[in-house]
Amino acid sequence: MARTEYQRRLEALREEVLRMGEVVRERLDIALRALAERNEELGREVIERDAEVNELYLDLERECMDLIALQQPVAGDLRFVTASFKIITDLERIADLATNLGEYAGRAKHEIYPDIDVIHIGERATEALAEAMTAYADEDVTTCYEIARRDDGIDDLCERASELVIRDLIDTEGNNAETERLFSEVSRLLLAVRDLERVGDHAVNIAARTLYMIESDDELIY
Repeated sequence: MARTEYQRRLEALREEVLRMGEVVRERLDIALRALAERNEELGREVIERDAEVNELYLDLERECMDLIALQQPVAGDLRFVTASFKIITDLERIADLATNLGEYAGRAKHEIYPDIDVIHIGERATEALAEAMTAYADEDVTTCYEIARRDDGIDDLCERASELVIRDLIDTEGNNAETERLFSEVSRLLLAVRDLERVGDHAVNIAARTLYMIESDDELIY
């Protein structure tokens, strides 16, 4: 393959990874809206459109494998292709988490624990994802480190939310009827918090792979 065609494919890969990132972020936005509104129809939309993300992932996976097997890239090009492959894997998993949120929205019946702002947690996680993809596009080392630092804030929000719910369950332990009534909604809330924390973790993974792609620095990879 001519060098110009090889470079074109590398650039096309970057553009398609960024497009996948946009699609996944859109799914996450819709899932959060569905959760906020307890909107079963919106939640179902997220679930039904998950196949689009899966198709994007498989197409990009094949392209990454072809570039590695046929072109045998080295140095910076190899780091770029392997980082892109890792990043689309994280994006696909975020899309799965958005699907989970869509399912929780369909099951939600009541507003409970108004002191826990799940949507705010989700917005923080979505911002981290958007910034991670921008860092990948711009090869921005500073933003990679900033995303990793700010993830501690998302983790703290999730931990405080979970602790509040668990303490409340303990307080109602003696009232079996009340505990049973709350259990379904509480389970949904805890699962939503857990999944949003994982979205933040995947955003950090994207930043870590981007940092490695740029500087061959594995400091953020864990």
